[in-house]
Amino acid sequence: MAKLNAQATQQLVDIDSIRENVVILKGGALRSILLCSSVNLALKSQDEQDALIYQYQNFLNGLDFSIEFVVHSRKLDISEYITNVKENLESQKNELLRIQTEEYIEFIENFVSMQNIMAKSFYAIIPFSLTEDSKQGFFSKMLSPKTTSFKKMSDDEFIKYKNQLWQRVENVISGLRTVGVISEPLNDSELKELFFNIYNPGETGKEILNKS
Repeated sequence: MAKLNAQATQQLVDIDSIRENVVILKGGALRSILLCSSVNLALKSQDEQDALIYQYQNFLNGLDFSIEFVVHSRKLDISEYITNVKENLESQKNELLRIQTEEYIEFIENFVSMQNIMAKSFYAIIPFSLTEDSKQGFFSKMLSPKTTSFKKMSDDEFIKYKNQLWQRVENVISGLRTVGVISEPLNDSELKELFFNIYNPGETGKEILNKS
């Protein structure tokens, strides 16, 4: 039954596969997703803010393709951090430091449990398809239940389209760098983890999805 439910869910997802750091949609379009750093304008002077906004406008005006920016919010998971602190605690021989570490662990766990602390990640989605469609964003399209006919592309076609997509990726990475934003493409495992988190917001921990 679980396998049948998984197959039914996959039919509603607009993603066909993930290959060589590229998301392939069921319609044959390609997407690259960049993880981006952030810039806090509030910490900048007025002149610095004006300069960054001007550079950002130039960056957007210089693009000849659509681009989507997404902020993904997820409840902060500190389980891995707490585990590391507890491991250090076991090797701590100083009794005073042991007591302080135990109190610190208890404080952090209680604080996070009582507060709705969110971790935010910033992404840029770069598209490529033979027929560009910018009416609907990638994430909104991905979360819209629908089916799409898909003709499998050959390896030669994939390489050709990926090279054209990567030209856009390099253009975006370079443009974002001018406004102080560092970005890099997600690899296959990072893409799978991202989509697992999107479709399973209540789950915690890293998951690797295998497409059957």
